[in-house]
Amino acid sequence: MAELEEEETVAAAPEPEEEVTDLNGAVRGVLKRALMVDGVIRGLHEVAKHVEACKAQVVFLAESCNEATYKKLIQGLCIEKNVPVVDVPDNKSLGEWAGLCKIDKDGLPRKVVGTSCVAVVDFGEEGEAYNYLMKHLGK
Repeated sequence: MAELEEEETVAAAPEPEEEVTDLNGAVRGVLKRALMVDGVIRGLHEVAKHVEACKAQVVFLAESCNEATYKKLIQGLCIEKNVPVVDVPDNKSLGEWAGLCKIDKDGLPRKVVGTSCVAVVDFGEEGEAYNYLMKHLGK
């Protein structure tokens, strides 16, 4: 008789979640999990389309955006469609958290592209960062 060999599947150990102590840490954690499920929308045109279609669940807007009309457009659309807006201090860090960078062999971000707005359409797994963000938004 031929002996059947069973393949063992090794489940990837879940990464230990970082402790979230501030809003920026929560934004980073939420975007990290949303990136895993392809739930992050970047850029003015795409964010505006998703907010208008009521698909966006939360929008992150960089305070360092120097174009006042850009901010007004996003904030106005979000108010009209009841989408919460979270202000993030720096557009470079928002771009890094949204995956707009290359990661070198040491695990450090290189060639970071800044973005002024990012929308989340799918949060993925809910974790400590998600809970902190929802508490901040009052939901």
